[in-house]
Amino acid sequence: MTTILLVEDDITFSLMLKTWLEKKEMQVDSVSSVSDAKKRLEKNRYDIILSDLRLPDHDGLFLLELLKERNINTPMIMMTSYAEVGTAVKSIKLGAFDYIAKPINPEDLLKKINDALNQQEEKKEEIAPANTAHEKRDVKQHYIEGKSEQALRLHEYINLVAPTSMSILIHGASGTGKEHIAKLIHEKSSRKGAPFIAVDCGAIPKELAASEFFGHLKGSFTGAFANKTGHFMAANGGTLFLDEIGNLPYEIQMQLLRALQEKKIKPIGSNKEVDVDIRIICATNEDLKNALDNNMFREDLYHRINEFSIQVPSLCERKEDIILFANYFLDLANEELNKNVVGFTPETLKIFQSHSWPGNLRQMKNAIKRATLLARESLISEAELPSELLSKEPEEWNESAALRDESYEKRQIIKALKESNNNKSQAAALLRIDRKTLYNKMKLYNID
Repeated sequence: MTTILLVEDDITFSLMLKTWLEKKEMQVDSVSSVSDAKKRLEKNRYDIILSDLRLPDHDGLFLLELLKERNINTPMIMMTSYAEVGTAVKSIKLGAFDYIAKPINPEDLLKKINDALNQQEEKKEEIAPANTAHEKRDVKQHYIEGKSEQALRLHEYINLVAPTSMSILIHGASGTGKEHIAKLIHEKSSRKGAPFIAVDCGAIPKELAASEFFGHLKGSFTGAFANKTGHFMAANGGTLFLDEIGNLPYEIQMQLLRALQEKKIKPIGSNKEVDVDIRIICATNEDLKNALDNNMFREDLYHRINEFSIQVPSLCERKEDIILFANYFLDLANEELNKNVVGFTPETLKIFQSHSWPGNLRQMKNAIKRATLLARESLISEAELPSELLSKEPEEWNESAALRDESYEKRQIIKALKESNNNKSQAAALLRIDRKTLYNKMKLYNID
């Protein structure tokens, strides 16, 4: 179980955060000052330290110095309502793993915690015996390249474009690993030591988009209780990954274009422009050319983000890689669930090879994790597979050409809306797309 030392003098916020983390099966000790944190660190070892910047007796930077003096290598994530860029940079230079601005997005915090834990695990592997370290790295690596012709071509493009400064647009269906590819490009570039910031454009409310991207000053609008560092400043010097760029509101697209062209941003409420140096990588599961034709996406922005395009093949298009991914996900599931399943029965492998995998790698990973949990023998059999893999799929869903046909897509959307009694969330789930994408497609096809 992950152990966390939470250093926060706001008792209400501390209790709320402690409760949420414990629901995520983490053990949390909470204190309200640096002196109390010092006492806990003398008695206990922790996997992560979460500390507020402003504390009653000292600040978080003092705690960082204390950790350094005592050779305590526990990763520390700084929490701050101020979020000054200078302070954030200083904390990282002093040894903080990362920082997060209040009000805290719980999922962002969880991602940072997991990233810190993964980094610690990698450090342990580096000093482990060579054979053990090799085995663990095989399980821990973030992306399997594959051996199919499509996979080899994909990674040839990645290796060619990664060292350049070109903006990249990644096309691919949901679940094909577009964010993993963006991270791989970042890691192979000269910016690999700088931040990689991933943003889900479909999850940003229209009215908050400018603040999320460019930040704001305290009091600049109702609800701006503290300064906020936007995604551009957070990614400064590194890579900004915009997932599902097609979901970005049209008026925000213009602001984004200006920031990319001029390499300057102006936080809301500020009179000063700030220089930024970022590489932009975008991803979409939509045909942006259709959005261009229907005036839902700016053509000038499209050309700005699309200096180089990469098409990620669906899992069903790379049959040679299916068993390779299956074994990789089995290794991950074994490690996470503390199981020791050896492999798959021949019947299970045939099912994997014949299934169309509409949810791609994400669907396969979830299916194998579930099967690993249920497995009682050394091999996963049909009995442990989810019903969706065992039921005969309608022929229309196996035709990749049909999926690209606009009239077919329109019929499928209308059918899903009827089946869900016009419940947009349920219809999106049936279509395996997000709600924002459904709205865009309904507008595209003039579906009321």
